[in-house]
Amino acid sequence: MNWGFARLILGQICIHAAMTGMRMAAPLLALREGHSAAAVGVLLALFALTQVFLGLPAGRYADRHGLKRPVRRAVAAAMLGAGSAAVWPVFPVLCLAALLTGGATGVAMIALQRHVGRAAHDASQLKRVFSWLAIGPAVSNFLGPFCAGLLIDHAGAQAGATTGFRAAFALLALLPMTTWLWVRGTQELPPVEPKAGGAARAWDLLAEPGFRRLLIVNWVLSSCWDVHTFVVPLLGYERGLSASVIGSILGAFAIAATLIRMLMPLIADHLREAAVITAAMVAAALLFAVYPLLPSALALGACSVLLGFALGSVQPMIMSMLHQITPAHRHGEALGLRLVAINGSSVVMPLLFGSASALVGVAGLFWVVGAVVGLGSRLAWRLGAGAAAQRH
Repeated sequence: MNWGFARLILGQICIHAAMTGMRMAAPLLALREGHSAAAVGVLLALFALTQVFLGLPAGRYADRHGLKRPVRRAVAAAMLGAGSAAVWPVFPVLCLAALLTGGATGVAMIALQRHVGRAAHDASQLKRVFSWLAIGPAVSNFLGPFCAGLLIDHAGAQAGATTGFRAAFALLALLPMTTWLWVRGTQELPPVEPKAGGAARAWDLLAEPGFRRLLIVNWVLSSCWDVHTFVVPLLGYERGLSASVIGSILGAFAIAATLIRMLMPLIADHLREAAVITAAMVAAALLFAVYPLLPSALALGACSVLLGFALGSVQPMIMSMLHQITPAHRHGEALGLRLVAINGSSVVMPLLFGSASALVGVAGLFWVVGAVVGLGSRLAWRLGAGAAAQRH
């Protein structure tokens, strides 16, 4: 990994940390100001909602303009959102900040992923660079909330209820500026001219069987992340586990996902994308089957680690395949469609999980999702067969 690529990872971490910090701090302030849990739920949904609507336009914009212009505009939007919350820490402005920081992060991620994918020279390098790039969100998911939490607790301890929150929002407004400092020296890649035959629509990509299968597999696996995050606290509450133990189980999952992504660049030459994705889906199905049957917190933690290894290995493989099966001049659109699917799932699936858990119970929800993932593994295996057919 060279220094130029490391700068892109650092830039990704900074703007993503601004969003994750806002996603932790804004709901806390809303609750402190007396807003209801329903209002807080709406506030949290806004972080993903903007990305649903901006995914395709952001992908097209990145296809036309490359890396720096989308990132520059994303940085400005994120700074405006977090900065507004620092100046006016009231609920309507927090909602605006959620929209701006969430949307800005999505735009920047699409531009960065497109640039990194285009800079790779072959399939092995694609797997390697996307494994490194996937470490960034894991780091920022810790960095943003941790820094914001420190300022909330300590900067406002003596001077009033909102002072710490204002300080946290101000710091989160400065982080995207750091993103631009890391990215601005990157050399733009030559533009890719679209093939003759008229303007294509982004939704036409869904007519391609390989891309459609990849998107479905990605959605199923993304739902596994969502259901684990949603159901483990419910399962822990049923078992009488403390908040710190439940947090440790979820933290073990995140650490395992990060570790596997750090290992994958070292063995990328020996990995086949479809085989890794299929194995991860089969493993996830088995782990979801036994998860609610485990008797102790230690066993739940061990299962969480194994699930983190399985699901953490998937994103680099999916990103590598996406760049191989879509035309170079439409990588941004493909990434935008993927972002729409993932964030649409993040908005809708928790509502479905809540309704389903009331009907079939926590254990039943684990088993239903495990069955869906197990059935989806056949689709993942067919991705490999389709890719082999394309090569021949």
